[in-house]
Amino acid sequence: MTKKKSGVFGETLRTVIYAVLIALGIRILAYEPFNIPSGSMVPTLLEGDYLFVSKFSYGYSRYSLPFGLPVIPGRVLVSEPERGDVAVFKLPRDNATDYIKRIIGLPGDRIRMHEGVLHINGTAVQRRRIDDFVKTDRGGFTSSLKQYEETLPNGVVHRILEINDFQPQDNTREFTVPEGHYFAMGDNRDNSQDSRMALVGFIPRENLVGRAEVLFFSINGAVIGDAPLFKPWRWKIWDSLPSLRFGRFFNSVD
Repeated sequence: MTKKKSGVFGETLRTVIYAVLIALGIRILAYEPFNIPSGSMVPTLLEGDYLFVSKFSYGYSRYSLPFGLPVIPGRVLVSEPERGDVAVFKLPRDNATDYIKRIIGLPGDRIRMHEGVLHINGTAVQRRRIDDFVKTDRGGFTSSLKQYEETLPNGVVHRILEINDFQPQDNTREFTVPEGHYFAMGDNRDNSQDSRMALVGFIPRENLVGRAEVLFFSINGAVIGDAPLFKPWRWKIWDSLPSLRFGRFFNSVD
């Protein structure tokens, strides 16, 4: 009887270990979940969005691993980001904090903002005024911001928000993106800490974590009450149902 119990325990332990290894393999090599804690990527991404990021999109570096373990030199299996990708990266200042922004500038590009209009390599990027973006906060109050469709030189079309064209980051010096680096900006142009600011600066290739691919969950306000997504036993189900954004579930990130 003792041997039988020991065999069952050993088999269970092996199953758990295999499951953990498979989960870690998926997280490291394929997809990792991230959540959006701020409004810097509105209207593309909203606070309370949860999404999957593809880890294989740009290859792998130490920051593909848990805790940034320094076992991968530089970057391997490299694939360059495309202009317009929504990418997760480690903040260069500390190489630890996760940021998510849109890749605007590639190595060698010259980037400048002038009166709210993005300029790439000396040419103004086309933007078209569309209906205002209407935001509802946790208290149910609504506000609106000017919204544009911006068309990048490679044809990627995405939406941006502007308070007006005369905010501090609407007029910048010209930045030249160094080799092996990228220039990233938030779609909520006047409410984003990004490569226009010294706090962020250029993004080293090594710091890229992956490309945002698909939303799998979205909620307006605090996440299921005060409980995180991975602690369902603390969810306030009935209080949270009206806040779920079902229309955003399983949408691709563009």
